[in-house]
Order: sequence, then C-alpha cells, then structure tokens
Amino acid sequence: MNVITEAQRLGQDIWLDYIQRGLLKSGEFQRYIEKGINGVTSNPSIFEKAITGSSDYDESLLAMAREKKRKNEIYEALALEDVGVAADMLLPVYETSGGSSGYVSLEVSPRLAYDIDGTIEEGIRLFNDLNRPNIMIKIPATAEGIPAIRRLISEGINVNVTLLFSLISYQQARDAYIAGLEDLAQKNGDLTRTTSVASLFLSRIDTVIDTLLDESIRKGNEQLATLRGRTGVATAKLAYQAYKDTFSSDRFAELKAKGARTQRLLWASTSTKNPAYSDLLYVEPLIGPDTVNTMPPDTIAAFLEHGEVKATLEESLPEAKSTFADLKVAGISMESVTESLLVKGVKAFIDSYDKLLKGIELKSNLLLG
Repeated sequence: MNVITEAQRLGQDIWLDYIQRGLLKSGEFQRYIEKGINGVTSNPSIFEKAITGSSDYDESLLAMAREKKRKNEIYEALALEDVGVAADMLLPVYETSGGSSGYVSLEVSPRLAYDIDGTIEEGIRLFNDLNRPNIMIKIPATAEGIPAIRRLISEGINVNVTLLFSLISYQQARDAYIAGLEDLAQKNGDLTRTTSVASLFLSRIDTVIDTLLDESIRKGNEQLATLRGRTGVATAKLAYQAYKDTFSSDRFAELKAKGARTQRLLWASTSTKNPAYSDLLYVEPLIGPDTVNTMPPDTIAAFLEHGEVKATLEESLPEAKSTFADLKVAGISMESVTESLLVKGVKAFIDSYDKLLKGIELKSNLLLG
C-alpha cells in the first residue's frame, strides 16, 4: 500500500493531470495505474505541450498533413486517439469500481466557452466519437456553460465542470447536474451510468489573493500576512460542506433512489505555485470521501515520496470560515476575484489552443519540407 491507495481507502481518487502519447506507449502510464492512479484529466495547455513539445506525434502529424487536413482536425484526431487509449487502459478500473472511477476527461474547444449551442453540439459529438463509458467531457463554468452542462447530463453524457473558482459558481454547477439528472429521469434514462465532477482550481485562487494581500501588507497592514496561502484550501473545505448539504437533500434523495451518483468535488490546479509553501499544500489538507485530486506528475512524485495521508478535509472548518471573513474585512472581494479568474482562465485556455494550432501548422510544414 502506498499513499495513493491509502487516500483511496479514505474515499479519494487520485487522477493524473497530464497526458502524452509517449507516456501511454512507453508503459509509464500503466505503471501509474499499478500505483493506484485511477483517472486522467487533460486540457488545451496539456495537449499544447504534449503535441508541440515532443516528437511523439510527428508520424501522425505528417500523415494528416499529407492528407491536407486542417489544423483543428489534426489536433482533434490526435487528442481523441490519446484519450481513447487512456480510457481503454483505465476501463478495468472503471468496471471493477462499478463506474465510480477510471475516467478520462477531454475538453470542448475553449473557443466555445461562451456558446451554449456550440458547446452542447461539440460535447455530444466528442462523447459519441469516443464511444466509451469512462469518458468525461469538460465544460467551463461560464454563464453559457452551465445550461450546456444540464443538457449534456440530460443526454447521459458524463461531465467534468471545469474552471470553478467560487462557491457561487459551484452552486450553479451542482444545480445544473441535478436538473440534468431530473431531465434524464423524465426520459427514463439510466441514471446509474451518468456522472460528473466539479473541478475547483485551487492554486490560481491563492496566486491572486496573495498578490492582493501583499499589496496591502506593503501599505502597513502586516497582520494580513497570516492569510497568505489559505484561501484555496479554505474554498475547498467550504465547498465540501456545500456538497454534503446538497447531496443529502430530499431533492437528490429521489434521484439517488433511482441509482444517481453524487457530483464529486475535484481538486484541480494542485501544483503549488509559491515555493515558500508546501509542495503538497493542495493535497494533504484536502483528503476525504467522495472527492478526487488530480495532480501533475511532479505533485504525484512528491506525494509518493513524502506525503502523509489522513482524513483532513473536514478539519479546521472554523479557520476556513474565518479566512473568508478576514478577507472581506481586508477589503478583498472574493466575488470580484473569482469572476476575474474565470475570464482569465478561459482566455488562458484559448491562448493555449491557438498556440497549439499554430504549432501544429508550423510542425506540419516542417515535416512536409
């Protein structure tokens, strides 16, 4: 038993926040599975680094370039192949867990983040093209993404709600999931085969809040130093309390009786950005049942090397609540911060997507030459 399997014993899945063809073909991903990793998440930034930053895809790139495929078609074909292979490798995990684990997430084009119909159309198409039960389609929690999430759930499509930063947005994500399940139930759909996770991006919250705190500290408010590096974890702990309230409600009980699963919270953006903080800041304090932690390779390595596992998710709740209260007293608006983070998060994914397509074009031309 290692720390990954110990965390699973306490009810938390550990997923890999990374995918690359070489990882899948070399046997390294299989070794991750053997260590207990039971899911994978991806995004445009991950694929941009994987495709343009390695030679793993050159042969496929050249073949599709010769067929004069468009760069977005090339990207999608490469991504679908990797996600399909990873899903096949995780299928035994999915089956033995009864469908609770073993998922691979693929994001719709970030250029659709503010397009309801486009998101729904692409989400359905990608899910059907992959044609595997252990696929999750990632949808950002924009105002347009929320109704798309409800629609996809109502179609029996698993959804990973991404780019969540606030408790308000998380409430909207839960409501969309439950409403989607209710829609699916009305159509006599199979609720046992449809699920969702809600991905809170933690380190990005602290990066912005700490910057605001530092500005105030430089103006003489030294007492605020104790708040640095606390907001991300506090957000996760309070979100988990909201999760418990929602999924123990009478409304969800009716769905649960029909086999519905809860929408688990997923801790994302878990690599620590500030070297002054623990490299497991978003891991060790957030271990608890019915949750997922998706980690990049370096964070998984750190967890395996020196991580400690115990049920911590519901510890220090008064401190989590006081963190939010103290930030408000300090004049920091969580609503303003999280709204800005969502806009910047979408833009970052669009920039990575555009950089990826440009990289595919340049690499295709180089290989053809």
